[in-house]
Amino acid sequence: MHRRTLLLAATTTAVAAVAPARRARLGQSDADRFQLEYAELLRDDARLGGTRGIENRAVELAARIQSSVAVGTASDRVQRQAYRLAADVTCLAAFGAIDARAPLRARTHLDKALTLAGLSRDSTAMYRVWDHLMLASSQRENHGEAAAGAEVMKRSSVARRDPLYASLGHMRNANALARLHRPQESLRAMHLAENAYARAQGGQTPGWISFYSQAECDALSSYVWTALGEHERAESCLHRTLASIPDDMVRNRALYTAHLSLAQARQGEVELACATGRRAHEMLPPTSGSQRTTNTLAVTRKVIETTGTKTPSVASWIEESRTWI
Repeated sequence: MHRRTLLLAATTTAVAAVAPARRARLGQSDADRFQLEYAELLRDDARLGGTRGIENRAVELAARIQSSVAVGTASDRVQRQAYRLAADVTCLAAFGAIDARAPLRARTHLDKALTLAGLSRDSTAMYRVWDHLMLASSQRENHGEAAAGAEVMKRSSVARRDPLYASLGHMRNANALARLHRPQESLRAMHLAENAYARAQGGQTPGWISFYSQAECDALSSYVWTALGEHERAESCLHRTLASIPDDMVRNRALYTAHLSLAQARQGEVELACATGRRAHEMLPPTSGSQRTTNTLAVTRKVIETTGTKTPSVASWIEESRTWI
């Protein structure tokens, strides 16, 4: 009897040793916790721009979300939500690289985000990936690829459902077409973007697309006018943007102020451009990584230098700006 008891105990112990550990359950509370971390990253990005620190934090958060899905069990709804969030967080890392003017690094992030968005089966997540792919292509001066990406955006299912997404797709297309020297098609695309945006007014704008406000629409329009050589119209758009952009969007306010400085310089308003450029630089926190902003100020300086202006205040600004960029 005693021997049988020992054998049973040994057998039970052996089975327990080889039995797989019970997988943790990934629930809504876990997804909510990851969402809060993502929201904090978004706030830091809006303030600081493309710092490598924010980019790395986004990569790390996305990895933790993916690991939680891999080692745990979850309902289909929570699993899809987790993949969607991982895609969004990876897109944020990609946008940090874009703001730092590192489009090849951004493309690496976006290749991963494309897979995650596909696993989420969420059309808005997929749309965001294509938006950022378009921006990365544009930074690499591959405007044909950028235009093709914008075509995917504006023909997507979410763009067919929601005029706000349709508007952004048309606006991205307008920018790419302007850089391909197709002005009539570009202006038509911008007109379609403006009309779609007008239809979207009054609706809810949850999630990432909420960045696309009237201020942002005007800013993107200014890029089209700039590419078409219409610098006075670009300046008008940027004034409207800066009058309405939220105060907490520090990086974008500085970026669009830098573009305003460039538009003024290209119209020969050299001293005004210097004052505006200085204001843009002062807006950026010391730890900002927004290379898009500093690069725009560098282009402004080159435009001002080519005028040959000898005014002491302008010469002083040129030397001062060399310490920023």
